Amino acid sequence: MNDKARFIKKRKHARDKALQALYQWQLSAEDLDWIRDHYQQEQGVAAGDEEYFLELLYKIPAQVEELDSRYRKHVANFEDHLDPIETNILRIATYELEQHLEIPYKVVINEAINLARTYGAEDSHKFINGVLDPLCAELRKHEVTG
Repeated sequence: MNDKARFIKKRKHARDKALQALYQWQLSAEDLDWIRDHYQQEQGVAAGDEEYFLELLYKIPAQVEELDSRYRKHVANFEDHLDPIETNILRIATYELEQHLEIPYKVVINEAINLARTYGAEDSHKFINGVLDPLCAELRKHEVTG
């Protein structure tokens, strides 16, 4: 496996663990440091991009209102679909769209859809795609149209 493939695999692992940790944080209101320790010691975070996991774990809760306000305007037709898993997938994707311009928007969408297929309800990947498409057009206008 080359370095780029290894990097991509580690990033996927970090997103996966971050989704689980953010879900736990949202439902339990547990302290982020306790969740961090739990995931580092018992959930194999070190097998992935641990630095990226920590970034998502701490920065998303710190910006949760802003992130939610960005994607929520595109949820209107799907309000009944929004559950804690989908909420946190959308938070991760919105964060990446805004803070990680080096990640192409198509990759952000694809990773979010893959998380939804793995952890979400039956058709949640369609819902995630339906929210992220217009959000990408808004947040990455030049990349989407260019």
